[in-house]
Order: sequence, then C-alpha cells, then structure tokens
Amino acid sequence: MCSVLGGFPSAVGAALRGIGRAVRERPGVVGLVAAAVIALDVLLPPLVLSLVRTPWTYFTINPWLKSLPSYLSSPKPWSEKLDFLSRVALFWFQADGPYGAPEWGFAVDAMDVARFVLTGTLIGVYVVLWLERRAALGTGIGGGAPGAIGAGVSVLGLSTGPCSVVGCGAPVLPVVGLVFAGLSSTTLAVLSQVSRISAIAVIAALTIAIAWLGWQSGRHAAVPVS
Repeated sequence: MCSVLGGFPSAVGAALRGIGRAVRERPGVVGLVAAAVIALDVLLPPLVLSLVRTPWTYFTINPWLKSLPSYLSSPKPWSEKLDFLSRVALFWFQADGPYGAPEWGFAVDAMDVARFVLTGTLIGVYVVLWLERRAALGTGIGGGAPGAIGAGVSVLGLSTGPCSVVGCGAPVLPVVGLVFAGLSSTTLAVLSQVSRISAIAVIAALTIAIAWLGWQSGRHAAVPVS
C-alpha cells in the first residue's frame, strides 16, 4: 500500500509533464479541435432537428444580455446573480409550428457554453496526446478508447440538452428526445436524466484517457536514451 501511495505523486507528475509537452508542441491543434467541437456542439443539434422535425425559423441572441452590466451592478446578492447567470439562455434556435406555437427550440445557456469549452479543450488535448502516442509507436493505432468514445459522443451532440419550448421552463431534454415526437413523459424524463449522466460520463472518460496517455508520454520521456 505504501509503495502504491508513494508512486502516486510521481505518476501524477509524469502525466502532467506528458500533457504539458504535448500541448506546447501542438497548441494550434488543441485550439482548432476545441473550436471545431464547440461549433459542432452548437450547430449540429439544430441541424439534426431541422432535418428530422421542422427547419428552424430563426436564431436569436437573448436581448436581455444588453442589461447585463446593470444587473451585475445591482444590489442583489452575488449568490443569486451567479445562480441566475448560470441558467440564463445566451442564444437559441427556434422552429415555429403550424399554429404559431414553437415546434422545437434549442437554447444554449452559460453552463452549456462552459461545458462546450471544457469538453472541446479536453478533446483537443486528447487529440494531441493521441498524435504523440501514434508517432511514438510508429503506427496509426494509439490508445485511449475511453477518450475516443467520449469525443465521439460529444461531437454528435448526444449530451446537449435543448428545451422543448424556448423560455417555457420545461425540463431540459436531450436532442434525441425532440427528434422522436410523441414520446411519453416517462420516456422523456429518462432521456433527460441520461443526457445529464452522459455529459458527466463524457468528461470523465476524456479525463481518464488524457491522464493515461499523459502518464505514458511523461514516463517514456523520463527514460534516458542509452
């Protein structure tokens, strides 16, 4: 047990060294991959819904955001401000139904953006570590299956949750829940919970894969060449 605990700090150090070196060598790749993932997270769900359900009618940036400076300077407690700002929609896509009511809506709030940026950055780091691993092995195959799965799930937008009606306060539903019309409330509740769990699982899978690849990279770099 002592040997295992004693080796943990060195393993963490090796992982951090490997990650740091890979990012420093390819910062542009990290940025491009992260930007592409964020763009797909934002654009792919409304595109899927437009193809399967109804094309979106319009895209809107929340007009309330013009009042953000005055809201921040208001005497309300900061705990209340942070809670509200984490939930406020920044922009949304909406498709109007035949009778004027929204057919579907896809809203992105501050927490969504934070998740998109975090996931995109993790995928970018995973990609540069995977490229380094592939180069070290001299093959097109390089570990990190959990990270590859997490990247794929995120890019497909399966962990993105739009509101069924923008601004209605309804439960957040995964995109797949809006693709299939007529689902029962129980099924939608299950899909909503799966969406939240999948978002956590994606980040966890990417973090584990990055730590593993970073540790391998840092460990091999620490071995002196004879």
